[in-house]
Amino acid sequence: MQTVVPILLVGAVLIWAGLHFVHSAPPRSITISAGPPGSTFETVAKRYSAALARNGIQLKVLVSEGSMDNLSRMSDPKSGVNIALVQSGISATADTSDLVSLGSMFYEPLTIFYRSPKPLIRLSELRSQRIAIGKEGSGTRSLALALLKANEIEPGGPTQLLPQEGEAARDALLGRQVDAIFLTGDSASAATIRAMLHTEGLRMFDFPQADAYVRRFPYLNKLSVPAGAFDLGENLPPEEINLLAPSVELVAHSALHPALIDLLIQAATEVHSRAALLQSANQFPNPLMHTFPISEEAARYYKSGEQSFMYRYLPFWMASLLSRALVVLLPVIVVVVPGLRYLPAIYSWRINRRFHRRYGELMAVERETLGNVSEERRAELLRQLRQIERSVITRRTPGSHAEQLYMLRQHIGFVREGLTHSAEDVAS
Repeated sequence: MQTVVPILLVGAVLIWAGLHFVHSAPPRSITISAGPPGSTFETVAKRYSAALARNGIQLKVLVSEGSMDNLSRMSDPKSGVNIALVQSGISATADTSDLVSLGSMFYEPLTIFYRSPKPLIRLSELRSQRIAIGKEGSGTRSLALALLKANEIEPGGPTQLLPQEGEAARDALLGRQVDAIFLTGDSASAATIRAMLHTEGLRMFDFPQADAYVRRFPYLNKLSVPAGAFDLGENLPPEEINLLAPSVELVAHSALHPALIDLLIQAATEVHSRAALLQSANQFPNPLMHTFPISEEAARYYKSGEQSFMYRYLPFWMASLLSRALVVLLPVIVVVVPGLRYLPAIYSWRINRRFHRRYGELMAVERETLGNVSEERRAELLRQLRQIERSVITRRTPGSHAEQLYMLRQHIGFVREGLTHSAEDVAS
């Protein structure tokens, strides 16, 4: 039993360590903070939900005000939100150190329309004009303020920065209540852009300095829109133009279960991999552009391009169960099973070690008999021999080692006989 216990203890420690450092079963329900009702963010989240449902995972979709609201919820541990869609480049005042990116999902292009008799080349030419940049807390406003600040246009100066966005901003531009508007996301759909391009007196801003903006703001991307992309018949735009676009990231807490990360990226690939007006096939999702650090599990998925063997060929819950069972079985296979194979040899070594120790004691007694031994010392040595013999007899010994037992007792008798004869010699 004493031989088996160390092996079992080592196995138990390894199993505990595996269960401690490996996630338990993935939850059956998670929550995503999406966007306003009817928005692209909400539509995308619902498509994720449908994809996850095929694997038995319920994705609860919460409407929100957009990226800033989503990031605020992710930063609040009491919100109950597990994942969210967030426009890259958005900053939060709360702690976001616990957040990781599962990759960029799609572009959210920025389009700027303005009223001017001639094309504008730089955003700085909008100084002292009226610009609709979106309401407080919106991703559009955050991006607009960053770009305008880089052109030395800031709140409180001669330029009026107004809160209109979407339909209200378009109506204000058409009604000459503002001189320029910033649009992103759903407010800058292809149909909206086409209608604005057909409106006399309005121009779409081209970013000739797009490469410089991308260097200055790493979360932005340069998009080249070919002539006629929005209207082939009217050839609108009439020539190729450059747009800037942040990407939208799928953000999660760092503790999100690895199996769910695999499923989420798989769902995102299903939703976003098709070619569109401003993206090529299989361009999204990707780990290349991210404001938050890419999740290690997400990086592994993008590198391998697929889920693990079990998750590819087995139902999700069965694969999850087996992957966690392996954590328990692996230490048993690696440590306990080989340990049990060597158990007879270890057991034999322990018995032999016991006999070797007794032989060492016996040899020490015998060495003393070679010299002059007093009667008192002789009696003490005989007592030691009796103790050695008693310990050997009373200690349980397997039958396979009985020969060693009787051989040791024979040798004890030999040493005892030597002590007795030496005593007789002294008496005579």
